[in-house]
Amino acid sequence: MGRLSAKFDYEEIRNARILENRARLASLGLHKTLSDLRSVTSPAKSVKSSVRKPSRIDYSGTPLRRSSRLMKVSTTESPSGHDPLRRSNRLRGVSRSRDLISLPQGKEDVSEKNVEEEKRPANMPLVEVKASQAQLSPEIMIRRCDSKSRGSVYSPIFGICCHFCRQKKLCGEEGCKRCGNLDMNEPCIGKTDCSVCHSSNGVLCRACLKVRYGEEMEEVRANKNWMCPHCIEEKGIKLNWICNSSLCLKKRSMVPTGIAIFRAREMGYESVAHLLMDELQQKMKRSHC
Repeated sequence: MGRLSAKFDYEEIRNARILENRARLASLGLHKTLSDLRSVTSPAKSVKSSVRKPSRIDYSGTPLRRSSRLMKVSTTESPSGHDPLRRSNRLRGVSRSRDLISLPQGKEDVSEKNVEEEKRPANMPLVEVKASQAQLSPEIMIRRCDSKSRGSVYSPIFGICCHFCRQKKLCGEEGCKRCGNLDMNEPCIGKTDCSVCHSSNGVLCRACLKVRYGEEMEEVRANKNWMCPHCIEEKGIKLNWICNSSLCLKKRSMVPTGIAIFRAREMGYESVAHLLMDELQQKMKRSHC
């Protein structure tokens, strides 16, 4: 009971003080002043600004902006009035004629020649370079023959990419006029060329040719009818003789072999291709059983 009475006494005293303070403010005229200050300090209601939509500009009357490369291609128009599609010579039925860059030894200027359509060997591709790029430093040319297997000098312009190791290097053959003299009209004797397809699938360096297929570069150069593994498989000359590059094995949903030459030689095989050929033949026998 004592606690309840004390609470009621406190509330009565508090209410009395509130009434006393209100009466004092009214007598001083401060109540109205406080209400005026509150109305001034209160934020005004923001007026919604109308959103202005951007106007569309008609560009149909203005000419198209085209790069200088596209402007130099052709100014002829199709019957419909639109620019013709950019299509290859093969799709347009135009015979292939290319500008060749001949870099013979002893000449500094680069000459352009138009030749008739022909199937060039894959180890003699066309290269278009400037006269300033047609030279290599003497240090590089000396270092070129340090490694005869795959070559020691990487060259993104003059090097020919091997289908297996994909190294775009100058070959290490001493008598190669292409890599030694930068004569682009001569074949690279350190890279193979398939006599059937003449494609990049048949370009192999000396090391990959020996390790992956057990063949020597001198024998391949002497054999004018040499065929790459793709053409051998297509013609059915050797059963299960396939290209064992990582790209071709992945297309077959096969796991790339990696460095398998040591395992192949320990098992008595001449190369990785002979190992894979035997494994595929055994797999076919087990599937027929």
